[in-house]
Amino acid sequence: MFIVSLSYKVSIDQVEAHLEGHIAWLKSAYQREILLASGRKVPRTGGVLLARGDRATLEACLAEDPFKIHDLADYEIVEFEPSIAAPGLEGLLE
Repeated sequence: MFIVSLSYKVSIDQVEAHLEGHIAWLKSAYQREILLASGRKVPRTGGVLLARGDRATLEACLAEDPFKIHDLADYEIVEFEPSIAAPGLEGLLE
């Protein structure tokens, strides 16, 4: 499993210009069952993705993100193996 931290490198105005494409990319990544959760950082300096699968697939998917294509954000990928989960989230342990 992976946590991906996006940190914006540009103004929010520049991010907003590509938000529609980013949302379409997110929906595609969910349909492909790569992403488990996503959202904005607070304050809005980037975003966080929770992903599954292998690293090569994740990196290929991230390369399709308009935020990556237009060099709007830096991406930090942290791999981890969950060992405990809250009730209802036991599927994350697979």
